[in-house]
Amino acid sequence: MFNKEMGTRIRTQRELLGYTREALAEKLDISTKFCSDIENGTRGMSLDTLCKLSKELLLTTDYILFGTTNPELDDELSNLLHLCKTEKRVYLKNIIRNFIQANNE
Repeated sequence: MFNKEMGTRIRTQRELLGYTREALAEKLDISTKFCSDIENGTRGMSLDTLCKLSKELLLTTDYILFGTTNPELDDELSNLLHLCKTEKRVYLKNIIRNFIQANNE
């Protein structure tokens, strides 16, 4: 159960950042199959791979492992999002996604 939840968090963030599984596997220096196994929760990973995942996916290791987040940051981002009109939030998500992708290249 633990690995499956962790894998879901990893997959969700990978997709949010626009990475293919192949691209992420290459950045982590692991096989695509192993990346798939991690995301599906069928295999665990080394500390080295966890650290690389954290860096590439812009997630804390706490979030990857346990699903915990920084409440202060969440509150601040949430407050900023609520200032944006609901119908315009899709643009904001695209801006953030493009910004992150540009910084990862």
